[in-house]
Amino acid sequence: MRIPGLGLAGGVVTRLREWVMGSRENGDTATMVLYDRTLLWLTFGLAIIGFVMVTSASMPVGQRLSEDPFYFAKRDAFYLLLAFGMALVTLRIPMEVWQRYSNMMLLASVLMLLIVLVVGSSVNGASRWIALGPLRIQPAELSKLSLFCYLASYLVRKVEEVRNNFWGFCKPMGVMVVLAVLLLAQPDLGTVVVLFVTTLAMLFLAGAKLWQFLAIIGSGIFAVILLIIAEPYRMRRVTSFWDPWEDPFGSGYQLTQSLMAFGRGEFWGQGLGNSVQKLEYLPEAHTDFIFSIIGEELGYIGVVLALLMVFFVAFRAMSIGRRALELDQRFSGFLACSIGVWFSFQALVNVGAAAGMLPTKGLTLPLISYGGSSLIIMSTAIVLLLRIDYETRLSKAQAFTRGAR
Repeated sequence: MRIPGLGLAGGVVTRLREWVMGSRENGDTATMVLYDRTLLWLTFGLAIIGFVMVTSASMPVGQRLSEDPFYFAKRDAFYLLLAFGMALVTLRIPMEVWQRYSNMMLLASVLMLLIVLVVGSSVNGASRWIALGPLRIQPAELSKLSLFCYLASYLVRKVEEVRNNFWGFCKPMGVMVVLAVLLLAQPDLGTVVVLFVTTLAMLFLAGAKLWQFLAIIGSGIFAVILLIIAEPYRMRRVTSFWDPWEDPFGSGYQLTQSLMAFGRGEFWGQGLGNSVQKLEYLPEAHTDFIFSIIGEELGYIGVVLALLMVFFVAFRAMSIGRRALELDQRFSGFLACSIGVWFSFQALVNVGAAAGMLPTKGLTLPLISYGGSSLIIMSTAIVLLLRIDYETRLSKAQAFTRGAR
């Protein structure tokens, strides 16, 4: 006996499940879906969490700065719409175009980093933004994507040289050092660390020798120690990170307030919108320390959910890169892996700084923290992953069709 309406409801549920899972049964043939739905849903989820938490965390500071509690929420919504519009365009650009113009992208990033040193607007003592009317562009964010596109293109052309010749290993490190010098002039040590770690990871995936890594890592650690010692504010950040309670109203103020937010959140959290630390006790609550507000309002459950989503985005990126490398799409494979390392490492540094495990670096939490440049560049990186996945699945489908003939 068939109950009216049950078949329709079951069909809707089945279609929804098949749409989420990424395949549809059509008779005896499984229709291949040419994009990664898991990655797409995770990205939308992180963007929604980010918008909700930015709205909640920024209301007090928005009220103080512009007498509009939704000031930063409106700007974040604008950047989300702009990122979505750019994503629709970016998704149609073949990876071959990105490879062809990777050198031009890197050159444009270098020029923008030079321009920001001359005409950049300063916030909290750092000149990192170029103001274009209501928009503020942060060239440091573009430099990440540009460098990784260039390195992926370089590894396609010179992978054997990287594996067998120390000079081939040093060339990409030299390019990274040029960007690092320009970034340190802003100053922006956090972005330099992200570039350094991701570049090393890409060279490792390309098959560079272990002793080269040990030499570069040792040099990098020595350079970072010198940079920390050279600047008193960096030294204060490191010492306050070791024991923030030694000076809770001075150098350790931000970290102690962040830890209080996590402590208040406990397991279930105080509830969305019920944070106390966001009432301008915790500086940068809607940008660098938004993870602390997540912990306070959503508790342990919210923290774990956000971390799992970030982890699975990075995992999908590495899986997409591996499949591309297996199909000999080396530029796409190296770029996808670099995006996975970049995404996960930047999230690690942000979360580590908020939880007191790492010194404060001023890096955003990908797709969640407020910041137009970061949101647009991270969205572009995710769209590149979707494009790479689309091209690898299309290549497999074409190979399957030819084999069936």
